[in-house]
Amino acid sequence: MSTNDGDERPGGLAAALSVKRNVTIGAAAGLAVAALAYLVRVLELFGPAPTRGSPVLFFGLALVLATSVAVLVAVALSAVSAVRAARRPPE
Repeated sequence: MSTNDGDERPGGLAAALSVKRNVTIGAAAGLAVAALAYLVRVLELFGPAPTRGSPVLFFGLALVLATSVAVLVAVALSAVSAVRAARRPPE
């Protein structure tokens, strides 16, 4: 049995939706948002921060924020790519 039964190349859907590009953009956006949020909190850019919590705790929260934003942006961009591909007339 051939590994290419019915599929000319593996990863065709991921390539068609530009998933690798979308994940890269999502990761960059997530890191940027998390870094900004962390710096605002730790450097007290908008005034004094509450005394609760430590910078280490907020670093962990920033990692969660970065991951969440990265996944959200990647999924949104992939959905836009899927809609555009669906509206494109067949070749």
